[in-house]
Amino acid sequence: MSKRQADQSEFNNTTKSAFIQGNRRHVSEHNEMGEFEDAWEDEMEEEVIEEAQEDSEGEGMEVDEKEENEEKEDLKLYFPGQPLAEGEELEADPSVYVMLHNLDVHLPFLSFDIMKDRLGEERKNYPATAYVAAGTSLPGVRENEVLVMKMSSLHKTLQEDSDDEDDPDALDEDPVLEYRSIPHPGCVNRLRLMPQQQEKYIASTWAETGKVHIWDLTAATASLEVAGTPASIQQKPLVTLHNHGRDEGYAMDWSTLDTGRLLTGDNKGHIYHSLLTPSGSNTDSVPFREHKSSVEDIQWSPSEHNVFASCSSDQTIKIWDTRSKKRSAVSIHASKSDINVMSWNTKANYLLASGHDDGIFSVWDLRTFQGGSTPTPVATFKWHNAPITSIEWHPTEESVLAVSGADNQLTLWDLSVEPDAEQDGQLANVDVPPQLLFVHQGQEDIKELHFHKQIPGCILSTASSGLNIFKTISI
Repeated sequence: MSKRQADQSEFNNTTKSAFIQGNRRHVSEHNEMGEFEDAWEDEMEEEVIEEAQEDSEGEGMEVDEKEENEEKEDLKLYFPGQPLAEGEELEADPSVYVMLHNLDVHLPFLSFDIMKDRLGEERKNYPATAYVAAGTSLPGVRENEVLVMKMSSLHKTLQEDSDDEDDPDALDEDPVLEYRSIPHPGCVNRLRLMPQQQEKYIASTWAETGKVHIWDLTAATASLEVAGTPASIQQKPLVTLHNHGRDEGYAMDWSTLDTGRLLTGDNKGHIYHSLLTPSGSNTDSVPFREHKSSVEDIQWSPSEHNVFASCSSDQTIKIWDTRSKKRSAVSIHASKSDINVMSWNTKANYLLASGHDDGIFSVWDLRTFQGGSTPTPVATFKWHNAPITSIEWHPTEESVLAVSGADNQLTLWDLSVEPDAEQDGQLANVDVPPQLLFVHQGQEDIKELHFHKQIPGCILSTASSGLNIFKTISI
């Protein structure tokens, strides 16, 4: 599966999605990183007051009401894949979002991760604040960037015909973006933060050069709270891992159970195990090397210290024990196409989700991976009509899953929902699975998504058209 972003000329010529058409809201006139957009075209903060003569007030009001009704009649429900007629454009329905903001970036992010902050857990108040680390991916440019961003003043979405005017959480104010930039040699294929962030923010980046860099983002993050700090920071990696040679890759994951344990997989099918310590790093000289093609994704077990899973474009999922490199503990042929991404459920640790190049995603019960029989997925869905690009379980709801695809859709699913025999499951001649909760659109070429673990139901997603941060009414 091709994961590289378009080149610079293609990126600059990309048409903005109609889903977020509207007036741009500049965070700063000289902000080189990006800017937030107003998804609703300031409809609720701009009022045109016209003076009318007393004898024509009633007639003018009737005309306005008639035009408004005609405008509402022109709006219709859109289903993914339907062609748009000439002059038609997608428009977001604000009533289904608790919050929705778009960051229009000048350089695309192929990968990002959410930083654990010290603002509290289970935050439900607005405006929200989120910290993000990201890596730019622009081929042909030697110096890409590792970015540390603080997005604040993320207010709730204003709703029409509601009492939001009296809700201080739903003020229609501009979000605020602050960032720090660190030069990075080559494209950032993937960025992951070490989960143990109590004292330091440590991140790893997979570079297109075949090297894996380890960064200390602690000082850059702290500087976001200091006014007047320059946006650009000159900083070198803490450590650079050279074991993959010139073979680049995308698969990378830190252990949530053991601080400093890192797995990286490359396009040659090799997986290396590294350990980061206060005094340096150590990488095993012998890789795990059973895959016949590129390793697309890696996931450490959330409950067993020495177990991890890998998936590959050789169409297999493998379960490994780090104490044995000779062969995987379990290997299954899981798809008829490349397996691009995986997610291990942290609440029900026997569930593993995989996303495939044919648009299918499956859920596997690891308890069936024993006994010599060929396991079958406990659930399989074919809603997306292009390769699955990212998949992630909800951090606290064990049955909820988010999936993104190259078809510009981000979907939310609840696998605990059972089919209702009294409902035909069709809307506008489209078969809609009962487990499908929500379809988010408006981004082009979605690459990665993550749940914000400290803001329940909040999702961030990156695409060539920008970064979205949103929360739906569904979860």
